[in-house]
Amino acid sequence: MGATRAAAPADNPQTPEKVALGEKLFYDGRLSVDGAVACSTCHDPARAFSDGRVVSIGVKGRVGQRNAPTILNALYNKAQFWDGRANTLEEQADLPIVNPSEMGQPSVDAAVARIAAVPEYDQAFHVVFGRSINGTDLVRAIASYERSQFSFDSPFDHFISGDKNAISDSAKRGWEFFNTKARCNKCHALTEQKRDPIYFMDNDFHNIGIGILRHNVVALACKAEQEIDSGKTIDVDRAAIQSDMSILGRFLITKKEPDIASFKTPDLRNVLITAPYFHDGSQATLWDVLDHYNKGDGVKDPWLDEDMQPLALSESEIDDVVAFLATLTSAQYQQQGVEELARQRALSRTSRPQRDTARAFGPKPIQPQPSRDCVNLQPQQKLQ
Repeated sequence: MGATRAAAPADNPQTPEKVALGEKLFYDGRLSVDGAVACSTCHDPARAFSDGRVVSIGVKGRVGQRNAPTILNALYNKAQFWDGRANTLEEQADLPIVNPSEMGQPSVDAAVARIAAVPEYDQAFHVVFGRSINGTDLVRAIASYERSQFSFDSPFDHFISGDKNAISDSAKRGWEFFNTKARCNKCHALTEQKRDPIYFMDNDFHNIGIGILRHNVVALACKAEQEIDSGKTIDVDRAAIQSDMSILGRFLITKKEPDIASFKTPDLRNVLITAPYFHDGSQATLWDVLDHYNKGDGVKDPWLDEDMQPLALSESEIDDVVAFLATLTSAQYQQQGVEELARQRALSRTSRPQRDTARAFGPKPIQPQPSRDCVNLQPQQKLQ
């Protein structure tokens, strides 16, 4: 509970009235330019505050580049969004309002004007903040609601607390593999030296080989260096959501070569409910995710994280890790989790596009060396 209380910044303390106001705003489509898209459109509580799509769809049917992450437990994140381009939930709440592919408002002030025209909002802002509606207070209210959405109380939590019958033997084996052979704890733990049964993230960014083969990453990195001012968060936001430069991930913010195609480690709580997976929504099931890691994917990726390697997990061991991940489903999603696990299992029995047993049980391949020469980029490599 100490970490939960500490998550609220000094200039935006939590109050029940502010959370209630933020909740109304979170579900109100009037924040968008056409009235059709609310925060909850992409962060639906019925789907553990995700949307079930490969990538999110905004106003006028505009398709983005990123999968919608859950806001559950987002208050514990050290940075927001897949690439960490926002440091706080207040900053995170601000950017979608003005992104043309999300809510599409020309400015936050335009959204404020629409909300201010609603008498009950005008009254509520005076009660909560003691003044008329403004952009700063609007995103503070939304952020306060998002901070109220933390989710634990899973079968795994009961197991860790001493109820040895709370999870299956398969899930218990999966927890062991998670911290050993499957190497999940390399990223999904605050430290490798101690098992992390709470947060399942390391507050860091990693290149795990997703999307590299589908993009001309070198040319995109050169383009980003020339065109994107990393000091202007709104420019980074639009590149991340509206262009192929989205694949560059953390590099858009830091312009450091090791950050190319690196993305934030997500919390794994309720992961069963938030399919599809990864920043681009490219993997349909948890079995696909495990297959991706099992083969140490990214053989043509010069910036691949050093901890990516073939895992030699057998089919039964993969099933055990999935069983463990399913136990991270919170109480309010238990029945939905049962149905989703059955759906994913059935799909995995007929479709395993990422499975490559030979690579999974083979040696770690030699990784190509980074080579990014923007000056001497060949004409056929340049982006038109």
